[in-house]
Order: sequence, then structure tokens, then C-alpha cells
Amino acid sequence: MRLLTLAILSLFISLHLSAQTDAQSEELLQNLATTIGSWSDLAQLQDVEFTYTYESKGSGTDISTERYIFNDEASWAHYSQHEVNVMPGTGGEVTQVYMDGKAALTHDGTAVSDAEAIGGTEFLRAANYYWFTMNYKLSDPGTNHEYLGTEEVNGIAYDKVRLTFDGSRTGKEQNDGYILYFNPETHLIDRFYFSLPAMGVEDIVILMELAYEQIDGVYVSTQRDIYMPTPSGDYQLGLVQTTENVRFNNGFEKSSLRLR
Repeated sequence: MRLLTLAILSLFISLHLSAQTDAQSEELLQNLATTIGSWSDLAQLQDVEFTYTYESKGSGTDISTERYIFNDEASWAHYSQHEVNVMPGTGGEVTQVYMDGKAALTHDGTAVSDAEAIGGTEFLRAANYYWFTMNYKLSDPGTNHEYLGTEEVNGIAYDKVRLTFDGSRTGKEQNDGYILYFNPETHLIDRFYFSLPAMGVEDIVILMELAYEQIDGVYVSTQRDIYMPTPSGDYQLGLVQTTENVRFNNGFEKSSLRLR
């Protein structure tokens, strides 16, 4: 479970390719963008800072202050608590940054050169950035969409869309897959299933449920509950990701996010 978020790096890649989308999926994606705002709307807010709590049931909690610059895709975080994904068991405070294709981190103000810690920083900075911006990147070049019909869940007839990435175009051996559930009344994605082949989960069976808040004209998924399938076929809550104290337009510059 502790590597769940780290495995999303493939979704962070920007590709200069055309998306493949059928008419039904395109309509759902357009309705979503009309409701929550487009990538342009988010990018016009320049940057964001928020408090991020990542609770892994039975494994501990990470608490970080996250900062992103949208157009530069710069990702920075300061961890006051890190029991799951970031140097667990070491105590102290950790600061991470990923920008211009390079990752770096410090532990209690001292630079860390360990290759595993650097690699984990690269994955985590990309993954956290993607989770925050995901709904604004669903039509990124290189994405494919297939309408799958409807499914009723809790009295709502959701429209389902499969989201995939073409491995021959992404250049990656493993690409995650998604099944997105669009609420026909709100046009929001209330839930989705996804795969994690990097962790041996080849089928699209991991469930995430989302709750949103509208902040400065855009929608932010402020809580994400992740459920893992059990051998008996049931689902068990494994992770809770909470986003709080969201502030856009902070005037961050890449130079201000670099580690000293």
C-alpha cells in the first residue's frame, strides 16, 4: 500500500500526440470541463499551496505542505510527518522538490544523496501533482477514451469511460488503466477504478471515491478514499487522502521552491 501513490508516474508524462476519443466520451469530458473549468482556467491561477494528509490504514500517516507551479509542473513539499512513503522511521522533517526533470530532498535541512530516496522523491512529486490536477489532464495528448455504457451505483446511473494510454506512443512498458464514473447530474467524476501494473495489479480493480470543493472557480478533489479488493471479492478502505487549506496565486517562482 505504501507505494500506491508512487506508481502513478506514467500519468505525469506530457506527450505531443493526439488523443483518441469516441463521441460519447468526448461529450462527457466536455461537460466535465464546463463544470470544473479547463486546464487553462487552472493554469491561470498560477500556483497552489495546500495541506495534504495521506493516511494508510495500518501503516501510518504522511502530512505535508504541498506547493505546485502549474505551467512549469514544479512540485515541492515539506513533510512534518512521514511514516508511509517518505523515509519512514527516520523522524525529523523532510523537504522534497521536483522540477526541470530533477529531484532533490533534504532531511532536517541536510541534503540526501541516497539513490532510493531520490528516486522515491521523483515518483512522489510527480504522483501528488497528478492527483491534484488529474481532472484537468484527462484529455491530454496521448490519452485514449472508450465509452462503456452506464452502471447504477447507489441509485445513480453513472456513465463509464475507459481511459488508457498507448504504450507504443508513451514509450513505457507499463501503463495504468482507468474506468471513470461520470455523474449524469453534476457531470463530476465521483469514483473510478484503476490498475497499477507497476505493483502487479494488471486489472482495473482498485477503487477511488472522491469529494470536491469549488475554490476560486475551479473544483478540487479535497478527499479521496481508496479501496482495495480483498480475496473474497469485497472492498476494504486502504488509503484516505485529504487536501485542506487550499490557496492559489501565491506568487511562487521556481527559484523560491529550490532547496537551499
